[in-house]
Amino acid sequence: MSAVPSVSYSITVRLEVPAGGAAVSQLTTAVEQAGGAITALDVTASGHERLQIDVTCAARDTEHAEQLVEAMRKVPGVVIGKVSDRTFLMHLGGKIEMNSKHPIRNRDDLSMIYTPGVARVCLAIAKNKEDARRLTIKRNSIAVITDGSAVLGLGNIGPEAAMPVMEGKAALFKRFGDIDAWPLCLDTQDVEEIIAVVKAVAPGFAGINLEDISAPRCFEIEARLRGLLDIPVFHDDQHGTAIVVLAALYNALRVVDKSISEVNIVMSGAGAAGTAIIKLLLAAGVNDIVVADIAGVVHQGRPGISGELAWLAEHTNKLGVTGTLKDAVVGADVFIGVSAPGVLTGDDIAKMADKAIVFALANPEPEVDPAEASKYAEVVATGRSDFPNQINNVLAFPGVFRGLLDARSAEITTPMLLAAARALASVVSDDELNAAYIMPSVFHADVHHTVATAVRRAAGGPVELPVDTEVHL
Repeated sequence: MSAVPSVSYSITVRLEVPAGGAAVSQLTTAVEQAGGAITALDVTASGHERLQIDVTCAARDTEHAEQLVEAMRKVPGVVIGKVSDRTFLMHLGGKIEMNSKHPIRNRDDLSMIYTPGVARVCLAIAKNKEDARRLTIKRNSIAVITDGSAVLGLGNIGPEAAMPVMEGKAALFKRFGDIDAWPLCLDTQDVEEIIAVVKAVAPGFAGINLEDISAPRCFEIEARLRGLLDIPVFHDDQHGTAIVVLAALYNALRVVDKSISEVNIVMSGAGAAGTAIIKLLLAAGVNDIVVADIAGVVHQGRPGISGELAWLAEHTNKLGVTGTLKDAVVGADVFIGVSAPGVLTGDDIAKMADKAIVFALANPEPEVDPAEASKYAEVVATGRSDFPNQINNVLAFPGVFRGLLDARSAEITTPMLLAAARALASVVSDDELNAAYIMPSVFHADVHHTVATAVRRAAGGPVELPVDTEVHL
């Protein structure tokens, strides 16, 4: 549940009140006393005796929204009509659509866009498949692919229920990267079938964005697809998260005046995101990290570890720390959480080093209460939009893919990820930087262009983008 009213739980209530009375002010008071926040009040029809009003207000959750409606219903003279959930309204019929770039006004247009003219273009691509990047949507298209097994914090809810998230992802790609992204929700959670399907559809895309696929299957799926395809494969839950966390760490370290090579980092969460973050932090120059999962600190002597956990045991925890997360965090400079709510308390943060950094990224409830953490840590960040320093993947993935597509890259590499993180961190200037502002807004004008440019150059792409003015066949 949100601690304060949120637009994601906003409703619009169409109601009638007596004209000329105090009902409007009573409505406002009733909503505020019930803990809601009115964001708009519009008179939609007026008569001599009655007014029709649309009241839009934000609630904490669905149950609270119902309480707000009941509070308005109790105002004398109010008659409640239709109640609309604004979030559901935004999703009606889906959030994206396909549009033609050229009008089809007459036979000439039709003969060039479709038959017979299109056949000439098909034959040109048949002679040289690389021309598909110039002459089809491939040049600016990526597939957003999921099996619905690990959607947000909702778990294994299946491909149909995953569609709203994938549509939203596609909308963000378009808004912030001007990339055409196509949601593909697969009705299989079999590794071999997923790999086969993605390989089969890959010719129509210039990149693959894997999304919300549960660990440990996501590791194998991504690794094998990277070996099979000649286009970049990016698992945003891993690498997008790693980029934004590293960028935030760069700037947090600037605030506390500590070096990335000298800080002691403790992490909660050894799944897809945690593993990718650790690998990128090590590549960025972090000397040692201690990671804990539900069974405690990961170390080489712990029985029953295999796969990615075995890799983590081998490459982290140089001092052989054992015990629990609470034990490990004592004296640490940095805590990064990508796990579960409430695993630490303010008292645990108090035992960290001076000028500690806390990234509690579990959503919707962080690993530690941000207000409690702020009493002891110098810099606190979360994954939420209602606290300072939101660490959000949308700061990274549109620019990363824009850079990959502009470079016509066949792969995505660690140097590209590092370049993206450094570029994202650089958007916050020295004059802007402070403990409550280590990450720019996703709407900052420079974010996505800066990240895209850095990735394009790291991928060996052109310093300046060419402009298509002619096509010769």
